Amino acid sequence: MSLKSNKLKIAITGNIGSGKSAFCNFISEKGYPVIKADDLSKDILKNDKEVKEKVIKEFGKESFIIDEINKKFLAEKVFSIPVNVIKINSILHPKVKKKIGTLTKEYFKEHNIVFTEAALIYEAEMESMFDYVVLISADYEVRKMRSTEKGKLSQEDFRKRNKNQIKDEEKKKQADFVFENNGSIKELKEKVNLLITILIGLDSSARASSSRE
Repeated sequence: MSLKSNKLKIAITGNIGSGKSAFCNFISEKGYPVIKADDLSKDILKNDKEVKEKVIKEFGKESFIIDEINKKFLAEKVFSIPVNVIKINSILHPKVKKKIGTLTKEYFKEHNIVFTEAALIYEAEMESMFDYVVLISADYEVRKMRSTEKGKLSQEDFRKRNKNQIKDEEKKKQADFVFENNGSIKELKEKVNLLITILIGLDSSARASSSRE
C-alpha cells in the first residue's frame, strides 16, 4: 500500500473460484469503474501485433487460429505448465500494466476511486501500482466446487490453475483487506458495502489532509 494522492487505486484479487469477479460486479453496480485485467490481457494477446509475434516465436503458430486465440492450445500447452506461464506472463504483463495505468488516469477524470480486478496481483508483482489491495478468499473445496460446477472446468484443470497461483495464506499476509467468501451472495454484497464505506472514509480523510497542506 502506498497512498500517494486523494484519488484511490484499489486492486481486487483472489485465487481461482474465490468470487472476486462477483465481488467486482457488485462494485460496478454501485457505479464505480472496474478495470478487468483478464479482459485487457485477452485483448492484447489477440490484437497487439508485437505480443502475437513474441507468443508465436515462443510457443508456435498453433497459439492462434487465423487471427483468433487458440484457447484450447494455450490452456493445455501454456497455462497448465508453470514455466510457460512465467514466459507468457513476461510477454503480456508489461503491456497490461501500462494499459491499466492509462485507463486509471482516464477514469480519475470523473471518479475518485478506481478498481482493478486482477487474479495475479502478487504473481505479476503489481501491488505497488495500487494504494490498497483487497483479497477475496475462500476455502479450497469451495473454490473447486465453484470452478467446476456446470462443466466450467475439469477438476484437473482447476488443480493446475490453482497450483500456478500463490497460496491464499501468503496473499493474506500482504493484502490490506481480506474478505472471506464461503457464504451467500447476500453476505458478499454486504462485504462490498463495507469496503465501499471504508474507502469513502479513506478518500475523505485524504482530501481533508490535502486541503490542509
